[in-house]
Amino acid sequence: MSSQGPMADSGMRVLQSRNDVVLHQALYVAASLGIADLLERDVHSTADLARQLSVHEDALYRTLRALASQGIFEETLPRIFRNTPLSQPMRSDVPDTVRALFLFFGSDFYARALGEMLYSVRTGKPSREMLFGMETFDYLAQNPEVAKAFDDAMTALSNLLGPAVARSYDFSAWGSLMDVGGGNGVLLSHILRAHRNLRGVLADVPHVLQRATQRGFPSDDLSSRATVQNCDFFREIPAGCRAYLMKSVIHDWDDEQALQILNNCRRVIPANSVLLVELGLSEPNQPSNGKLIDLVMLVLTGGKERTTAEYAALLQGAGFRLQRVVPTCTDFVIIESVPA
Repeated sequence: MSSQGPMADSGMRVLQSRNDVVLHQALYVAASLGIADLLERDVHSTADLARQLSVHEDALYRTLRALASQGIFEETLPRIFRNTPLSQPMRSDVPDTVRALFLFFGSDFYARALGEMLYSVRTGKPSREMLFGMETFDYLAQNPEVAKAFDDAMTALSNLLGPAVARSYDFSAWGSLMDVGGGNGVLLSHILRAHRNLRGVLADVPHVLQRATQRGFPSDDLSSRATVQNCDFFREIPAGCRAYLMKSVIHDWDDEQALQILNNCRRVIPANSVLLVELGLSEPNQPSNGKLIDLVMLVLTGGKERTTAEYAALLQGAGFRLQRVVPTCTDFVIIESVPA
């Protein structure tokens, strides 16, 4: 076969994936430096940006030039840049900001673990535990700066997903909804605003609920319909609601730990529903963000993304029956289950 034939073409296509890593790190740099915010405040030249940020001007220019080649920022004159529709979400002051996500994705906690993926493939264990010496959420509890970066990232993600999840399912049919492990209450707030007759409870561990309260949950417009309640889902889940929601909770854990959480749900749900919001996986050989995030779970938490059949089996093991899977306009689906 010629060196210029199909094999060479395939090799070049695979090699392009290297650029994704470079682009990711360039976005992390832009997020860390707050470039999109500065551009919006009329600081446009790399010389002025570098002066304000105390960074190397030519290195900054090369970074912004590379991002502009992907439509993220635009070089309007030599070494003069402005925001584009793709860089606007990198601002910290817009409702759908993704800046916090890139700050977390570029952190040692996340990026170093991905760099040690081979360890996880060899052992089946999270490389992050090997690097940092303890379980994920124990580490976050002991490292408040990392915990804040994680918290900000998950809040931004919930804010992006919230409207789509809220309008894709008739949560109001249940009357009351407990968001178990609901973090800052962002998703629950979107759901309550979309379903005016619904009562909501945000359930999480005390230090998370304290952060949620500091961030303004429940807001004034929801205070009559929303409360908070302490919950360690590995020990006990509070009773009192007709439906129990868990977004991106089960995927954090292996099957044994996930089953423990679902068993605790089953003890307080005699005739009501568990709703899981998780990534949907495509058919074999088809593209899927979920299949890539599954590798993130492998190295970070030891958890996993699951197929519909795998969720059905897990739910059945806890005494639930998978009733239906409701798509959203995102990569996430809502998995509705009821007691078997």
